[in-house]
Amino acid sequence: QVQLVESGGGLVQAGGSLRLSCADAGRTFSIYTMGWFRQAPGKEREFVAAISWSGSSTYYADSVKGRFTISRDNAKNTVYLQMNSLKPEDTAVYFCAAARTLRFFSNPDEYDRWGQGTQVTVSS
Repeated sequence: QVQLVESGGGLVQAGGSLRLSCADAGRTFSIYTMGWFRQAPGKEREFVAAISWSGSSTYYADSVKGRFTISRDNAKNTVYLQMNSLKPEDTAVYFCAAARTLRFFSNPDEYDRWGQGTQVTVSS
């Protein structure tokens, strides 16, 4: 039930970059798998990327692989999403999520806590 807070969203031109941050106020951040999801207007929530508790394993949606990079700094209780080569279809509200136990990194139902989201808008 610990709040996650996303930041770093904004407006960027196609081909540009943004870095999203997600801060976790909890004291056990390092044991959580962290994920990023996004949701565009009128569409379902979509998996973007996830990173294991140790940071040794990362997972990406095919649509962002090679362009986005997820990372974490457990000392700062923060997970990041570096987004490069942004496309208009990347426009969405991006949500950070935390999970203690997972079967599938891309399954939103397995995440325990969510942030409020940060808007990313990519103009053509």
